[in-house]
This record gives sequence, C-alpha cells and structure tokens, in this order.
Amino acid sequence: MSSLELSPATVWAASRNEESAEPPSSTTVYELRVYHTFPGKLPDLLARFRDHTDKLFARHGMKSLAYWVPTDEPTKSDTLVYILEHPSREAAKTNWKSFEDDPEWKAVREKTEAPGKIVDKVDSTYMSLTDFSKPLR
Repeated sequence: MSSLELSPATVWAASRNEESAEPPSSTTVYELRVYHTFPGKLPDLLARFRDHTDKLFARHGMKSLAYWVPTDEPTKSDTLVYILEHPSREAAKTNWKSFEDDPEWKAVREKTEAPGKIVDKVDSTYMSLTDFSKPLR
C-alpha cells in the first residue's frame, strides 16, 4: 500500500469522533451503498462523485460519512462503497427523490454517461447503530 492509499479501516476510524457534540437521534439511519461499475468505468464514477455527486448529496440532506474502494480482486477495479446518514428512513426516501429530480444531477449524469453507462448495479442496505456503537461525527 502506498503512502497515499488508506485502508478502509483507517478511513472508517478517521470518520469516527469520540466527542461528538450530538448523538444521532433514534430515527437516524445509515445507508450502505455498493456501486458495481461496467468494466473500466470505476475512474469515471470516482470522478463523478468527487466533482459532483458528493456536493449534490449534501444539498439534498444526505450526509456522506466515507467512501471506499476495495483493495482486492475481483472487486478492486469495479466497486465503490460508501455510507450515507439520513435523519430517518422517510427522510432518506424524500432525499433520494429530490436528488433524482435535481436538474443539475440529471445534467451531470447525462454528460458523464455520454460515452456509455457507468453503473451496472447498485446495492443499498439501511442500517441503524447498535446500542454499543461509538458515536459518529
């Protein structure tokens, strides 16, 4: 691993903060999302997230906690994993609807997919923190 690469465990640890000012409410949900790209398209997806998607998520009430790429094959070259925080499951539904309807998102998706579709499949899992989880920042 080069000095510029961070393991998922390191990134996750950096996203945690023992002295979080406010704990999440009992309705807070976390969404684990796994994007599987078409061959050769992971760099395009990473650029789209870096340059556009992450900012659009924030605009629509979705808090990005961290992003990862696997370090081992077979998923190393075609997978992005990330976690979003939503105030509630209902808010997640509303947030995604507003994001999908956003004209800027539609334009970004159209432009970045002009050479061909990027994402083959998306897996989404909603989660809640256990009572023994450390606070997240």
